Amino acid sequence: MNITIFGAGAWGTALAINAAVQASNSLPASAHGITLWARDAALLEDMRTSSFSTNSIAGAKTNSRFNARYLPGVPLPSNLRLAGGAQSVLEAATGQDLLIIATPMAALRAMLASLADVKVPVAWLSKGFEAASQGPDGMQAGLLGHELLQCVAPGLKAGVLSGPSFAQEVARCQPTALVAASTHAAVRDALVAAFHSPSLRVYASSDVVGVEVGGAVKNVMAIATGLCDGLGLGSNARAALVTRGLVEMTRLAVALGGHAETLTGLSGLGDLVLTATGDLSRNRQVGLALAHGQTLAQAVAALGHVAEGVYSARTVVQRAQSLGVDMPIASAVLALLDGHITAPDALAMLMGREPTLEAKFNV
Repeated sequence: MNITIFGAGAWGTALAINAAVQASNSLPASAHGITLWARDAALLEDMRTSSFSTNSIAGAKTNSRFNARYLPGVPLPSNLRLAGGAQSVLEAATGQDLLIIATPMAALRAMLASLADVKVPVAWLSKGFEAASQGPDGMQAGLLGHELLQCVAPGLKAGVLSGPSFAQEVARCQPTALVAASTHAAVRDALVAAFHSPSLRVYASSDVVGVEVGGAVKNVMAIATGLCDGLGLGSNARAALVTRGLVEMTRLAVALGGHAETLTGLSGLGDLVLTATGDLSRNRQVGLALAHGQTLAQAVAALGHVAEGVYSARTVVQRAQSLGVDMPIASAVLALLDGHITAPDALAMLMGREPTLEAKFNV
């Protein structure tokens, strides 16, 4: 199988490295051909020419090729092909059996439109909602990936690959589990065949909505949990916040047509736990920074990478309000990001709510 991954950020690079390592360990007849495509010509050239040295018992060792900008210190396997720059998306897609979009959410619409007429399976790794936009009737709420697909490429056989996965650990082939979601069995099967390996388990699902909502909303909840930890509120508070955050995620997923049980799986609870508690989580780092008195601009600038929860919070709240879904944690995060309340205010807002029953969707 020939596979091209579009987008040489941390996650796209990590998945490409993992797949290339597994291909190098396979028999020639079953090995996949992996290509990592970068739009930025300068980044592409850097990956092709960069090298770094490590010290070992035997002395200095040089490893050629790595992505210093997004995944420093992890060498690119020799069998990983690099492409992009002046090469168009369609040119790169020619002759491939599976296409993976690994761009931030802001670029997903354009990538899907570029690939609208391809006949092979396509999947995206993007997590979040597209930013709200100004339409003829006022502000239009942002869309999830499957909704963008219906807008710009309805005939494409596509899906999403999601789940709890820090890029650095995937690149180092540490044990990871993901979920491949699509309404097309051929897409699910292609993703499992492409990436399932001894270090990466890939489960299949037909619930694209549930998988996407989990991947998007957990980023907002991770900001809240980082805020909780940054304020030193303790383990009890963190456990309560993660649990109630999962309830909010589930409410929204069900209201949008997803299945509640999906949110108890990898793309819901699994991704929430990882992103809310792991120190490699960019969204958690934003919450920690805000709790320590930094401005939002300072917190985002310090990351150097996209924190999707910052951009998704507004759309999460807009979509919830339009559907009559109560999401107090997400609402408090948005008010904090907008500068309307302080971190202690956010805590008071949540703890001051009226007592009620702990039921699945009635709280």
